[in-house]
Amino acid sequence: MSEVLVWMILLLVLVVVELATMGLTTIWFAIGALAALIAAALNAPLFIQITLFLVVSVMMLLVTRPVAMKYFNVDRTKTNVQSLIGQKGIVTGQIDNLKGVGQVTLNGMEWTARSLKEDGVIPEGSVVEVRRIDGVKLIVEMEG
Repeated sequence: MSEVLVWMILLLVLVVVELATMGLTTIWFAIGALAALIAAALNAPLFIQITLFLVVSVMMLLVTRPVAMKYFNVDRTKTNVQSLIGQKGIVTGQIDNLKGVGQVTLNGMEWTARSLKEDGVIPEGSVVEVRRIDGVKLIVEMEG
């Protein structure tokens, strides 16, 4: 089987995988395969074709992936508990880190909560903002 045909098949497989996943997973290598295919069509030695495939693929991955991911991830929203970070809730059970107690209602759900400050105590009825998630606990800070 000629080298041109091998690169053509590889290019086709990589493009099909990319179209199936639509996740920018193999496009970089498909471009590398295209470069190697062109080199093979110009009768370049095999080591040049392979080197070209590797160099072009890695360069495309390093140079264009960060830019592409920045623009492709614009519409994505955080999922599950990560979407709670930055939201505000009401303390329904006093938060006391030393006693290991505290509850917050957020989006109609009751959550175990702790203060961002190690020795923090936040009274019931306070408005808090979620700063991070630690396991199943909200780590909150008093608003204001």
